[in-house]
Amino acid sequence: MIICALVFSTIFSCKKLENTEAGYTKDEAVSADMTEAVSDSISSVATMEVKDKKFIKTASVNMEVKDVYNATISIEKSVKDLGGFVTHSNLQSNVVSEDTFNTSDENAMMVKKFQSENSMEVRIPTIKLGEFLQQVNDKKLFLNSRVISAEDVTANMKFAELEAKRIKKTGQNISSIKNDKDKVNLSNDNMGENNEQQLQNMNIADNLKYSTINIYIKEPKLRIAEIPVINSKNIDNKYKFNFFYDAKNAFVEGYYLIQMIVVGLIRIWPLVLAGFAIFFLLKRKKLNAMKRNPNISEM
Repeated sequence: MIICALVFSTIFSCKKLENTEAGYTKDEAVSADMTEAVSDSISSVATMEVKDKKFIKTASVNMEVKDVYNATISIEKSVKDLGGFVTHSNLQSNVVSEDTFNTSDENAMMVKKFQSENSMEVRIPTIKLGEFLQQVNDKKLFLNSRVISAEDVTANMKFAELEAKRIKKTGQNISSIKNDKDKVNLSNDNMGENNEQQLQNMNIADNLKYSTINIYIKEPKLRIAEIPVINSKNIDNKYKFNFFYDAKNAFVEGYYLIQMIVVGLIRIWPLVLAGFAIFFLLKRKKLNAMKRNPNISEM
């Protein structure tokens, strides 16, 4: 019995010494075991729980990753696995420069320098917010910023309860009023107020259950994409000029041009006729003048 007691005492002392050396008291050691799943890099706000308090939690993360597309796929998978959903995702590549280099008569290589980025908004069950932020944190190359907020809505919820009681009491009072036009209006107003209050309650309940996280990720440096394409310049030169085809078109277009001129003259026949009349009148006048004075012809 004495030997057993010594062994037990030694084991207990070693365990206590380990906790003490780690900087924990007995109670703190238990708390550390409960939260070891959440990395030290994640703010305690994400996992904070206070008795008789209700918090709406939100977060915003801005970081750089190795590959935006792969990080986006991984984050979306984490959201789904944790029971959340994506409400917005805007993945785009900003092209800085684009050049095409001919490598043969038929082929060329298009070289694009670009930088990818994505803005996301996701909803995660609040109880898993810390776990999700840890998974997102594992994708980073560099963390630009991270903001985690917990809005205390305990008073808002209490006020909502009081408002619901007031609206209900108002409805009962309206019911006891004699039926007339004013009663209908009061009843409609009270019903509308009740609907708005219920909507607010639903929004608060939803925001308590699901946390909203805004995520912005980008790549730290430009990336290069090499895309095989056709040598378009050589193709242009190949079909740039065809003598027989162009000569035929020129002949046809010339024929159409003559037709257009004739049609145009026909359209202005009054002007042409007037021009001829004036010409003949002037010519006749000149002939008459020459007959009266033969010296005019010599001049």
